[in-house]
Amino acid sequence: MPYRRFNVKEVAAYLHLAPEDVEGLVRSGEIPFERQGLRVVFLKKEIDAWASQRILGFSEKRLEGFHRRTSARAHDLSQNHTIIAELLKTDILEPALASRTKPAVIRDMAALAERTGLIVSSEELTQSLREREELCATALPGGLALLHPRHHDPYMFSDSFIVVARALQPVHFGSPDGKPTDLFFLVCCQDDRIHLHTLARLCMMCVQTPMLTALRVAVDRPAMAKAMTKAEEDVIARL
Repeated sequence: MPYRRFNVKEVAAYLHLAPEDVEGLVRSGEIPFERQGLRVVFLKKEIDAWASQRILGFSEKRLEGFHRRTSARAHDLSQNHTIIAELLKTDILEPALASRTKPAVIRDMAALAERTGLIVSSEELTQSLREREELCATALPGGLALLHPRHHDPYMFSDSFIVVARALQPVHFGSPDGKPTDLFFLVCCQDDRIHLHTLARLCMMCVQTPMLTALRVAVDRPAMAKAMTKAEEDVIARL
């Protein structure tokens, strides 16, 4: 439901923030909102895009705090509980992505997603990925990109999943450091409650473990899957 509207308490719960924190973001103009008379309302599709971009730009300290809060609220924290391992499609991992341009990467990542059998329309997913990149590139320093649709709606997928690819040749994807990208993660969450948490966990795995290096030297799909599983276990152990 991309056109759903939140009030302050609802958007605070959605973003895992305190209502007073949201009120502060409104006062400073840092969060997209509308006024309906004396009421402040937030359009879900705008909040999704804003929050995803905000997470990708977090410092490690702020990312760690957000991840800890979303971990406590999003799912069970028992020792063996994971989320990336559950969403990762090991048989769809691509260690030799042939794409050489940003449009080709988007198209080919959508094609990988289609191989899961979980998406309703490859064309619709491709278009949503393009729209998200037009808002702000999902590439990050370190040679990775966390692609995701602009909107996270249940009708787009029959289940949530993550696909990962390693490019044969690094591609300029809009990273803030100006360097090319060779590792691409596509996050497709049917449940918008876990989308932001999933992004945060992946970011934590990238900055607090040697996962990126392990993915670059992995010889095959099982080795790539093992690198990600180990990284998530290390992150969970820090909680």
